[in-house]
Amino acid sequence: MATAGYAIEAMLAVALVGAFLCLAAQPRQVLCMAIAVSAVELGLAASLWLAVLAKGHVTAVDELFFVDAFSAFHLVVLGLVFLLCSLFARVYFADDGEHGLSLAVARRFGALWLGSLAAMMLVLVSNNLGVMWVGMEATTLLTAFLISLHPNRLSLEAMWKYLLICSVGIAFAFIGTIFAAASVQGGLGADALLWTRLTAPEVKFDPTLMTFAFVFVLVGYGTKAGLAPIHSWLPDAHSQAPAPVSAMFSGFLLNTALYCILRYVPLVRHALGSGFADRLLVFFGALSILVAAGFIVFQRDAKRLLAYSSVEHLGIITLGYGLGPLGSFAALFHTLNHSLSKSLAFFAVGRLGQRYGTHDMRMLSGALRADRVWGLGLLGSLLTLIGAAPFAIFMSEYQLLRAALGEGAWLVLALFLAAGAVVFIAALRHLIDMAFGDANAAMPKARSAGSSILLVAGVMGLLLLLGLWMPSWLGEAIGQAADAAGARW
Repeated sequence: MATAGYAIEAMLAVALVGAFLCLAAQPRQVLCMAIAVSAVELGLAASLWLAVLAKGHVTAVDELFFVDAFSAFHLVVLGLVFLLCSLFARVYFADDGEHGLSLAVARRFGALWLGSLAAMMLVLVSNNLGVMWVGMEATTLLTAFLISLHPNRLSLEAMWKYLLICSVGIAFAFIGTIFAAASVQGGLGADALLWTRLTAPEVKFDPTLMTFAFVFVLVGYGTKAGLAPIHSWLPDAHSQAPAPVSAMFSGFLLNTALYCILRYVPLVRHALGSGFADRLLVFFGALSILVAAGFIVFQRDAKRLLAYSSVEHLGIITLGYGLGPLGSFAALFHTLNHSLSKSLAFFAVGRLGQRYGTHDMRMLSGALRADRVWGLGLLGSLLTLIGAAPFAIFMSEYQLLRAALGEGAWLVLALFLAAGAVVFIAALRHLIDMAFGDANAAMPKARSAGSSILLVAGVMGLLLLLGLWMPSWLGEAIGQAADAAGARW
């Protein structure tokens, strides 16, 4: 276990060292550095996950860091998303025009990119709820400047909106953290914020203070996770950021904030019973799905469409965590599926946007004729996101429906099906126009590089495989993660 603990320290160190090295690197070296660091991090996360599955958990630095099956699963998804986004960044920034990287911009991008990776890993490995909050605050400060990597009026406005709204949310989360520490009865002293101490059966909480704590935490971190109705920063930030950044935001940054909420759920269940936390998760999850469905119908910008799709899918994940053990399993499986499919969707929209010079869906017509590879990427990823069979999201949403049936949540089930039908029809209408509409005859057909073909084929192949067959080891690993997330006394 001590050896596995060094992997936690190595993960943080590799990302930080890589961020500093980017400050002295050339643009091509920065992009290669991002790929290399992400690949190393994915390898370390996978080895740590194996150790956790064998031993139950791993600690390091006098229990300052703690990784169980739940956090190890998120670390692997984080590594996978960052590797895919880093590979795509090399494709996306290869142009010499508006989307190219000057020396100063490349160094800033590399330092902020890998710094954000380190901050998200700090959130996932922190045993101390206060340190977890610090990591979440760091992600806000670091990722904000990635939104305006190529500054203009709209990107700067989106960056400031993101900073202001998420900073208010993080302040709420800080108040919730204070309430959680104050709710501990019997006095744990300096260990009052250590998650491993707080989850001990003998620890008692003041119910009133814990109620306030969870409400502030849910609203605070929920703002960063993009849950409705506190999601207003998300469409602007996603639409104005470069495509690799948008993919990282949607593919994992939102998951990081939701992870923070879920670390409090076992404490709230212990203090107040399972009903309070679960009802709030179901309410905000269902509300996010309904709000997103309404906005998706009227979208005209492809990146904003994907942004509201993220609100919908984070709502689905949140809803799952409120629907018992099977719902938690479905939520974790959906987390993986959404991260993969949404990353590919932003990749495709980003490359097509470069080619067409716009993200207006009325102009992104005939994508399959103009660019066969990224047109197929757009088609496959959006079909996956709307729950078309036999892709992976269809299976995770089916499991969520089973969870709702098992819990007798008939109203939730009806709302979910109704909103899902609206999203399916509206997004499919947009997709048909973009993929099969009349292409601009003056636009020559694109020839995609081998790296683009591998990205699209690899991600779509994995989403198809997970929709048709889940390996037994993956099912068992996700089951352990679901048990760790919903620890009950």
